[in-house]
Amino acid sequence: MAKIMVVDDSPTDKEQLKLVLSRAGYEVLEAGSGADAIELVHRFKPDCIVMDVVMPGINGFQATRTLARDPDTANIPIIVVSAKDQETDRLWAMRQGARAYIVKPVKESDLIEKVNAALGG
Repeated sequence: MAKIMVVDDSPTDKEQLKLVLSRAGYEVLEAGSGADAIELVHRFKPDCIVMDVVMPGINGFQATRTLARDPDTANIPIIVVSAKDQETDRLWAMRQGARAYIVKPVKESDLIEKVNAALGG
């Protein structure tokens, strides 16, 4: 069973993403901030990360860049999930190392499709 880490400072959004991924058969890990995500990714080595952008402290773009540039975590695909819906946001996420970008509110089918693709399925 693939492990997916959901990174979001909103308990409601985190719970919704966790529910969708759990129903699809994934084991779900959680982080409430970019800083927590960086620490937990090193500890638990998830197979994929679903990352919010707007968070206090280290935001999702910064956390994505940090993880994508670290040789220990660079191979873990990151899917950015954000309420920011501008093309520049999507492009910036990809430049930071994200593999995909989904705009909130998330459609269940889009999330599962992107996670499956990121995992090579």
